[in-house]
Amino acid sequence: MFPVLITNRLRLTSLEDTDVESVFFLRSNEDVIRYIRKEPCKGIQEAYDHIQLLKTRQQENKSINWAIREKENAEMIGGICLWNFSDDRKTAEVGYDLKPSYHRKGLMSEALDAVIQYGFSEIHLDEIEAFTHRNNEASKSLLLKHGFVLNPERTDDGFPDNQIFELKRDKYKTN
Repeated sequence: MFPVLITNRLRLTSLEDTDVESVFFLRSNEDVIRYIRKEPCKGIQEAYDHIQLLKTRQQENKSINWAIREKENAEMIGGICLWNFSDDRKTAEVGYDLKPSYHRKGLMSEALDAVIQYGFSEIHLDEIEAFTHRNNEASKSLLLKHGFVLNPERTDDGFPDNQIFELKRDKYKTN
């Protein structure tokens, strides 16, 4: 059973094939992908294929991918995931994106809080990591607000502009 997460304003649900237009937008919009080193999505079929890849990874227990939706609206406005689990499943990486028209409203903060709580209380992770571009001030601010700490000793192989933030379960303050 997929872990649907509910916050004050959001529903974090499974990714569906009908989310293809939103996935295409999130993977091709310049404002969304500015700090991500990958080619923009070139079409709807590529977005659909990406959804299928994420579903496969989820079935293989390699990731949990949530579509972020406002409670009163079925439209996908962003995504958030736990993935890149360590072999012992005690550490995972969090990743997220959000349509620009929903920025600066505290929505990603709400979604991130729900995913952190799920990761620590339900999956029993010891640590959650986030890799973000050194110039992505909004992402860095979000992570710091939630108690993540920059680890200046670690580097992201092949992505020298990324910084690695870590949040340990025993340091996380529940709201």
